[in-house]
Amino acid sequence: MKNVVSMSKVPKSGIQSTFDMTCPRCRKGGLFETGTFAFQKPFDMPDHCPVCKQNYLPEPGFYYGAMFISYIMWGFISLALCLTLVFAFDWSVNGAFLLLIIISAIFFVWLYRISRSIWIHLNVKYNPKVTTTKPVQ
Repeated sequence: MKNVVSMSKVPKSGIQSTFDMTCPRCRKGGLFETGTFAFQKPFDMPDHCPVCKQNYLPEPGFYYGAMFISYIMWGFISLALCLTLVFAFDWSVNGAFLLLIIISAIFFVWLYRISRSIWIHLNVKYNPKVTTTKPVQ
């Protein structure tokens, strides 16, 4: 008989949890109340994880470091995009920047969320033993 492991029993990796935007401690609860491209409450986070009760706002200004992450990420993406369009595809500088502004407007909320997810995953250690079955009231 083969040893079959259920995929629901295998915990998410740290990278998968970061990009799924789930709790860094239990890797099950969501970091945000709505989907990434939702128009209502795009920036709202619950105070605690609904699964393990991890505090998502441990101190005032906690997500200040996420601002630097988003700045660095978007800076490299912007530079690579504009340089590629101008030098490899012979676009005008104005055209490249116009496309960059459009892409920036579309992915603004995703960048905000992923930088917060990266920041909290860098600061909170994974601990599968803290998972409780009771939801937070």
